[in-house]
Amino acid sequence: MVATPYPIPQLLTLLAAAPSHIVAATADLNATQLRAAPAPEQWSANDVLAHLRACADVWGGCIATILAQDEPTFRAVNPRTWMAQTDYLDLEFRSSLDAFTTQRAALLGVLEPLPPTAWSRGATVKGAGKTLRRTVFSYADWLASHERPHLKQIASVAAMMRA
Repeated sequence: MVATPYPIPQLLTLLAAAPSHIVAATADLNATQLRAAPAPEQWSANDVLAHLRACADVWGGCIATILAQDEPTFRAVNPRTWMAQTDYLDLEFRSSLDAFTTQRAALLGVLEPLPPTAWSRGATVKGAGKTLRRTVFSYADWLASHERPHLKQIASVAAMMRA
């Protein structure tokens, strides 16, 4: 089943709220708890944040490219592949969260003033199976939709660390 896209105002609200959800869920945890996985093969809060940052890098970068160029063509990049090229997993959680928050504010600074027609600007994306057409809207919606379960995951991991 394909999820129904969010209306733009709700999409912007969800994107804006993500950092504060992470702050609220993890405010009372120490560095050891933030790096601890609740069970083998599960992610710690730090692991989830690293993943969210990689997704924001990749999909936010696609948005920037689409807005900067007319109908660009580019190769898809898997955020997990991108994350392996960063130091996100090694960073201290609070500084990584600060960077995520700053990055999110910058993305919203680009998205919030967009006229409705700019949301439909698109790109041809290759390398992820069949060639796809993605838009500013589809990347922003994908980002917000993808983050929702991960925000719940961070809250769940945090609750387990408190127990």
